[in-house]
Parts: sequence; structure tokens; C-alpha cells
Amino acid sequence: MSSDDVVHRCYRDPTLVAQVRERFGDTVVSSDGSVDRVALGALVFDDAAARGALERLIHPRIQAAREAWIAEQRAADPSPPLLVCEVPLLFEVGLADRFDAVLVVTASDDVRRARVAARGQDFASRAAQQMAESEKVRLADHAYVNDGSLQALESWVQERFREYSGS
Repeated sequence: MSSDDVVHRCYRDPTLVAQVRERFGDTVVSSDGSVDRVALGALVFDDAAARGALERLIHPRIQAAREAWIAEQRAADPSPPLLVCEVPLLFEVGLADRFDAVLVVTASDDVRRARVAARGQDFASRAAQQMAESEKVRLADHAYVNDGSLQALESWVQERFREYSGS
């Protein structure tokens, strides 16, 4: 389950869009009626109070979606051998203890900076509000530096799958 995918869906939900518009103004709503993530990010990443207000709106929705997805997966017959939840702010919001294992996929600062810039976002603002990558790596059960090929990443993921699923 991807927390980012959940956020994207939430930012199209008319109820949340109205709440975000009320708190942050019309400039954070796109012409298609969804939340403009870039515009919203520009307002909240350097403002702790604004970021907190946004987190109080969005984090409960993400948590509810994650819990529903996990319940659905566990109820499936057969259930999957492994459940994976992608949570970008796992350590920052104190969720690491809710999972059996924590795997961190990171990249060098230059690669991360380029990826964030490609999304039209400000790397420095985002990085300043998050735990240092080195600390995330230290706290993880496994970590992978994703500066190489997709094939190398896929190989690492397959190794972790075999390790955790017993396959």
C-alpha cells in the first residue's frame, strides 16, 4: 500500500478539498478541483503551524486507509504472504513500531535532490522537515541506496521478499 497514492486520492475528495481550501485559500486548489500539491507544499513546508494543520487533516485519512487495506488483505483467501506499506514519514510520525520490519530505500543527496526537483518541489524545505536519511538508515532493519539501476533495486526487493515471506 502506498501512502502517497492514498494522499493523491484524498486530494481529489471534495470534502478534504473544501477543508484544505478553507484553511489555506483558493491558490492551493487546481482548476480540476483537486488540491495542488506543489502550491500547498510551498505554503506548509516552511511553516510548522500550517504543516501541522495539514497533517491533522490528512494523516487520519491515511491511517484509516492503511488499516482498511491491511484488514482486507488479511481477510483474503488466500492472504498474501507479505504485506508492504510505503510510508514516507514513518519515523517522523512515530509509526515504525506498528510494523514487523522497516526497510528504507534511499538515495544519495544529489539523486534525491534531482528527483524532488523533477516533481517541482523544493528539496531543501522538505529535507529540513524530515529526519536525516542517515538516521532512517540507522533505524531500519534493512536499507538500500537506490542510485543504480532498476534491475539492482528489483533484485534487492526480491531478496527481502524471500527473507520475510519465507519463500
